[in-house]
Amino acid sequence: MSILFINSSPNKDGNTVQLARELLGDKEYRQLNLVDYRINAYGQDLPGDRFAEVLSEFKKADVVVVGSPVYWYSLSGQLRTLLDRFYGPVEEGSLSGKDLVLLFQGHAPTQDMLDWGEYTMKGFCRLYGMRYLGMAANRCRSQRTGCGALSDHR
Repeated sequence: MSILFINSSPNKDGNTVQLARELLGDKEYRQLNLVDYRINAYGQDLPGDRFAEVLSEFKKADVVVVGSPVYWYSLSGQLRTLLDRFYGPVEEGSLSGKDLVLLFQGHAPTQDMLDWGEYTMKGFCRLYGMRYLGMAANRCRSQRTGCGALSDHR
């Protein structure tokens, strides 16, 4: 099983990454830091865009773990830009068979903030045919799925 961790925090070793390490434990995974990739906004056709590279890595994975800090009550801008870019180049249902977990790390996220982030990721999964496994938040102390989201994956 191939696991891709997409870190949408600008910090390559911050709390979002620490949460991923706790969730994934000794599982082998590849970490992709969005801060290392220029991803233009939806509708822009500018030189240097690397969305195709990120999409290629996404498609190779069996399980995608998406990590985001809570910024302005929601997912990070880098993650939202990435999700926007799927619209058009990726056909509806074309990612079926893949699983997705959301890691949502913040200082003190409210239930509304967690719900809004989860709503977005569930809709993304529904559109592209992925199975949403759940959310872990704040170093696995969420009242949600918590660290068990990948327990049935080896």
